[in-house]
Amino acid sequence: MPKVTFIHKDGSRQTVEFEHGKMPYDGHGLPESFLDVAMNFGIHLEHACGGSCACTTCHLIIKEGMNNLSDMEDNEADRLDTAWELTTTSRLGCQAVIKGDVVAQFPMYTRNYVQEGGGIQLGQPEKTEKDEKPAGVLP
Repeated sequence: MPKVTFIHKDGSRQTVEFEHGKMPYDGHGLPESFLDVAMNFGIHLEHACGGSCACTTCHLIIKEGMNNLSDMEDNEADRLDTAWELTTTSRLGCQAVIKGDVVAQFPMYTRNYVQEGGGIQLGQPEKTEKDEKPAGVLP
């Protein structure tokens, strides 16, 4: 049974164990990923995109056991390029599947565009009626 230790931002540690193939899966990240384990054990791990590898809020820094994780896929590597406090042992909690004992640290900061009042804009924004009115003119 893999032991997963989370090192929280305050330095405290929380260790949980799970049996492969026995944990309920609710669609948060890949099955048996850090996010899946965290959700099953009530450990808060941000995941603004729902675990679909579309943000970096579940970014973790692996301190021990990197060889006990699934290989990193291209989509995870591409997304990690935008993570705050990126290290050579960074992984996304929704994508890194746990195969053995591992220790992961929460970074001090994450980029959560939703909570920070922003959004990720792809392409040209659509013009709204509000955008087309001259400044200073009330409806």
